[in-house]
Amino acid sequence: MPDTTRRHPHVVNHAEVEAVLQRSPDERFLLQRKKLGEAAGGRKLGCSLIDLPPGKRSWPFHCHLANEEAIFVLEGNGTLRIGDREVGVGPGDYFAFPPGVETAHQMTNTSNAPLRYLCISTMIAPEVTLYPDSDKIGVLAGVAPGGPPDPQALRCFLPRGAAVDYWEGE
Repeated sequence: MPDTTRRHPHVVNHAEVEAVLQRSPDERFLLQRKKLGEAAGGRKLGCSLIDLPPGKRSWPFHCHLANEEAIFVLEGNGTLRIGDREVGVGPGDYFAFPPGVETAHQMTNTSNAPLRYLCISTMIAPEVTLYPDSDKIGVLAGVAPGGPPDPQALRCFLPRGAAVDYWEGE
């Protein structure tokens, strides 16, 4: 039986999407995320509605090597760290992060009020993510970044120095 509660399978209102709380163990990184793109059936373009509480950071400082990402600020104020600079952000600001180390980025809510923004990205797999502050890499294959978890997918985070020679163990 078709789903009659939605207007169309590719149309979704943010109120219809479950919010997921994402946090680090120490809660320096804490956000609420609604995956709008996934809920509307998007495959190659992701879009999440992010609510970032005062004093919190989104994700660790990172850059993507395959995917392009963008942020559009809806309400609130904060600070965007991009490359070697910090930029104040507010409603109406739009930021593009083409793949590459020079666009490593991280959003921080430096205000006393909530910060709400859309995070938009291509969903190319496989993806390699670099984390300059912690000198680690993330490798995702078999699932698009931010996509639904899949037990068959490769999801691996390693210190950059963990590399071995191509022939080791052969």
